[in-house]
Amino acid sequence: MPSLSSSLERVGMPALDAEWLHHLVGDWQLVSDLSFADLVLWVPEGGLGTWRCVTHVRPNTGRLVFYDDLVGREAEPGRARLLVRCVAERRVVAEDRAEWMDDMPLQEEAIPVVREGRCLAVMTRHTNLMTMRSPSRLELTYRSTADTIVGMIATGDFPQVGVTTDHRRGTPRVGDGVVRLDLDGIITYASPNVISSLHRFGEHGRVVGDYLSRIVTDGLEDRSVVEESLPLVLTGKAAIRAEVEGGGTNLALRSVPLSDSGERVGALVLVRDVSELRRRERELLTKDATIREIHHRVKNNLQTVAALLRLQSRRVEDDRARDALAEAERRIGTIALVHDTLSRTIDEAVDFDGIVSKAFTSIVEVTGRGESVVWEFEGSFGMVAAEDANALAMVVTELVHNAVEHGLAGVEGGIVRIRADRRRMGEEQRLTVDVEDNGTGLPEGFRPGRSGLGTRIVSALVQDLRGTIRWEARPGGGTRATFEARLRPISGAERAATL
Repeated sequence: MPSLSSSLERVGMPALDAEWLHHLVGDWQLVSDLSFADLVLWVPEGGLGTWRCVTHVRPNTGRLVFYDDLVGREAEPGRARLLVRCVAERRVVAEDRAEWMDDMPLQEEAIPVVREGRCLAVMTRHTNLMTMRSPSRLELTYRSTADTIVGMIATGDFPQVGVTTDHRRGTPRVGDGVVRLDLDGIITYASPNVISSLHRFGEHGRVVGDYLSRIVTDGLEDRSVVEESLPLVLTGKAAIRAEVEGGGTNLALRSVPLSDSGERVGALVLVRDVSELRRRERELLTKDATIREIHHRVKNNLQTVAALLRLQSRRVEDDRARDALAEAERRIGTIALVHDTLSRTIDEAVDFDGIVSKAFTSIVEVTGRGESVVWEFEGSFGMVAAEDANALAMVVTELVHNAVEHGLAGVEGGIVRIRADRRRMGEEQRLTVDVEDNGTGLPEGFRPGRSGLGTRIVSALVQDLRGTIRWEARPGGGTRATFEARLRPISGAERAATL
């Protein structure tokens, strides 16, 4: 099924006109819900003789009309004539009589989508007439509001481009609650959901006939902290969003100014009680802050241990004991580096490329080889889950430390190259890492996992990563260590960063 963008590109829609249609489609769920009707957008293809459906939306407030999606279909001759008539008369036109489909009487209307006086496309509204028997006041208000917005589409006053975007979750929809305001900001209609929300907000009087601005202002818990957009929302004078808190209740509000032939006639305000949503967000923020604080304290404790080992090593006369304490201090510092990185993010995952860079800098400084060793890094480790980060950091730093301290011992112009290749295999993330140097090569009689404490640590940690490791002579001289690991999955934004 083609997307809206590809469909508009195929018919040669100019960029600014296509953007206008994108804005309309981004907000036409509002019209569909108020109308209790399906909406279908048609664009001309090669003149007005052929019309193609580019997108289709169904209402969330009532029974849908079309079970199958119409996107990509060509308008049949009868509907094409209605679309051409709509463009020619530049007004909302309807079929003279109802159409029957699956025992449903349907009313079809064609609405010109106008921008700067030009008709870009035609939107058809398909209403099931069986749902219009003995309509309630809610249904009458919804439909009259929808008719007003449809008229605005036909005059180019809707969509209202430039609406302030609120990226917080909880944007109100028609089903959450609807308020109609007159020109003075007085409530002429409030749906039952809105009345209940305003009562929880602190209003105990009659809602209809009162000013929405008065009701909300009286219920505010802290009037010193109010969004600048709030007055415009409460009076319906601008297409904008705001959020208020009062009586332990959080309300998200969105205003849609209504006009008739360019003259403002009032406003529609959508209201949603987002109290539970905000409470859960606060709980998550508290949890995230607690986790970051734990990582921060672990990092501080590890740095304290490293400092104690450093002090102890200065009091030890035996060179082998001093070297052992220095290696322990370095390894603890690597783990502290991971926890320091985790303490600076709200995610339980780290950007491992940054850790590798910092670890290498630390290693060459400790070994005193900062000027004589060049390091090269190819590929990317990506985001790594906290459960794998410590083990992976220890493996990489041990291999780099061995390359710098042993492989390049006595070598001028030494090079350490790290190559990371991450790829998805089914549901798993596979990581292959090469650490190589141009040094003296493997010592005679080298046996992986038994030659020294460092290789034993590496072999054990690679097993924790559900992987394998091998050491081999590098073509042209030097050593290459290659290990593969199966990383634990991560979710959300961290998962996207690895793809």
